[in-house]
Amino acid sequence: MLRVTDDDPYLWLEDVESEAALAWVAERNAETEAALARGPGFASLKQSLREVLDASDRIPWTVRRGAYLYNFWQDAGNARGVWRRTTLERYRKEDPGWDVLIDLDALGAEEGEKWVWAGAQVRRPDHDRALVRLSRDGGDAVVVREFDLAARSFVEDGFRVAEAKTRAGWIDADTVFIGTDFGPGSLTDAGYPRTVRRWRRGTPLADARTVFEAGTGDVEAWGWHESTPGFERDFVGRSTDFFHSETYLLTADDTPVRIEVPDDATVHAHREHLLVTLKSAWLGQPAGSLLAFGFDAFLAGERTPEVLFTPDGRTALAGHAWTRHHLILETMRDVSTRIEVLTPAPRGGWTREPLADVPALSAGEVVDTDPDAGDEFFLSVSGFLQPSTLYHGHIGDGRDAMDVLKQAPARFDTAGLAVHQFFAASRDGTRVPYFVIGPDHSRTGPGPALLYGYGGFELSLTPFYSGVTGRAWLERGGTYVIANIRGGGEYGPAWHQAALGAGRPRAYEDFAAVAADLVARGITAPAMLGAEGGSNGGLLMGAMLTRYPHLFGAIVAQVPLLDMLRFHKLLAGASWTAEYGDPDDPADLPHLRELSPYHRLAEDREYPPVLLMTSTRDDRVHPGHARKAAARLRELGHRVLLHENTGGGHAGASDNEQAAHNEALVHTFLWQHLGTGSAPA
Repeated sequence: MLRVTDDDPYLWLEDVESEAALAWVAERNAETEAALARGPGFASLKQSLREVLDASDRIPWTVRRGAYLYNFWQDAGNARGVWRRTTLERYRKEDPGWDVLIDLDALGAEEGEKWVWAGAQVRRPDHDRALVRLSRDGGDAVVVREFDLAARSFVEDGFRVAEAKTRAGWIDADTVFIGTDFGPGSLTDAGYPRTVRRWRRGTPLADARTVFEAGTGDVEAWGWHESTPGFERDFVGRSTDFFHSETYLLTADDTPVRIEVPDDATVHAHREHLLVTLKSAWLGQPAGSLLAFGFDAFLAGERTPEVLFTPDGRTALAGHAWTRHHLILETMRDVSTRIEVLTPAPRGGWTREPLADVPALSAGEVVDTDPDAGDEFFLSVSGFLQPSTLYHGHIGDGRDAMDVLKQAPARFDTAGLAVHQFFAASRDGTRVPYFVIGPDHSRTGPGPALLYGYGGFELSLTPFYSGVTGRAWLERGGTYVIANIRGGGEYGPAWHQAALGAGRPRAYEDFAAVAADLVARGITAPAMLGAEGGSNGGLLMGAMLTRYPHLFGAIVAQVPLLDMLRFHKLLAGASWTAEYGDPDDPADLPHLRELSPYHRLAEDREYPPVLLMTSTRDDRVHPGHARKAAARLRELGHRVLLHENTGGGHAGASDNEQAAHNEALVHTFLWQHLGTGSAPA
């Protein structure tokens, strides 16, 4: 049995910007740069990755708002990026003639801030103003400013909110829903807004009228306005934890009327329809089902659903998107996408037909629709070796044929590479799917392999094309592996719930089973197998280090969660107790103590070398997790490097220069320990 200790001499490293902590971080960064960034291959690798990130022929992904397609873009000449727009007609051309609305580099230089784009909400139905969100160097906290799209300038006396984890959305031309830091008592324990207020133009923010409140122990409160003509409605709600919530319809006098569904279900209102996605059984339907009701009939007590999707052992709901008259349904079968169009009939019932054929072991995603404008859709299809293709089409009216809007070029050499899906048997016999991208190992024999996983919060890892991974790893002889372990959503709610709380070790057993299966198939060997994960996946990496160190030759943990006895006291950690458990609850403390990688680190174990990556500006997962683990590993005499970017937030990078540098560090580290001792030329 491993010795688990509560001793923590490194609490001082949780003081994010203290002089002592930052000096210690600077020393660790210097060690990492000396070990990884000064070799002969680092500069060329970084430059190669920067070319991928800055490439001018990338697909500029857009969202339609009225007559325009909006895009945010970063490249070598726009390090922080530009927010811009064009028309669909111009977008079809090689040069879309972009109209730049906000230049973040120019704005940052003018204001002396390292602004990072955090999104914008364009006002419907006029599409003439936007609520722009700007982050200081990548943090989750933002400032909000009203922007005039015609004048291309911020509104001098418009809606403005100081830095906070703000939620804001339009109600009408002169009113917004606002949730922000109003002072003591206005935030939940997790640091998110506890109240929803109506804020009228021209009035002080402090005078905004409260229409809904959540409890301090909840995650957050929210409000949104449905502006579809003829179906204007206001909704508010609260997240009691990460997976449970309550949604209310506000009446004309702001009385909240609850939408009576299970608190672990999600609801979506569209015109006369109400969709309910189940996470547990209800009305005779199993977890993972999608149900449809008439909105008004449901409020009146009707509970007979139209069942739009029912899962089985191999399928799960991946998402849905409305057009004006149709519902596009995305499902997965063994983690490969299927897409259908469902159409409500005038007298009840729904019809369905395929929308597009997605190749096997690939992913399709509806990236945008505009339900107010019509039945237009934008669809992306890609795979591990298949660059993204962006399609545009309309449903119905004889215009079902899709046309290709944009095609991304290949970024790396795929000669000799193939994609396969295998299944590993976990400790309890569960079949765990995983993707292998690489050469034919029956001919090449075992070689360097990188195993990536996440396994939490019902997030699914689906096929995707990565020019960075292709250049840094695949075309240099490595094999890339994605493990679809429990805790994710690849097989619906049950797949996630199997690894909640005290069940978390199932996710770790799944990942370890995939690692062992790779060796059994002759794809790699433990000394040549690396593991990588970020955030919750960083916790997974901590588990691999402390529970299965013999399976790996190197481990990379990015913005990791590692101290499971204090995570709920650090930044947004209180919002994750539904996923892991609550250290302050005596019933949860024993399993969290066993889960906590920081507390399982031991002197008498042999660990593979570790690279820990974090950001000083990460205000979601505290950088103290990575700092303290690095300090503890150093104290115990183990091989560890720490790189802490000063900016970047939870993403770890604010611009392509930082992203390329981070990726070059990661892959140089991996090649040093899993390959021939240095990154291939």
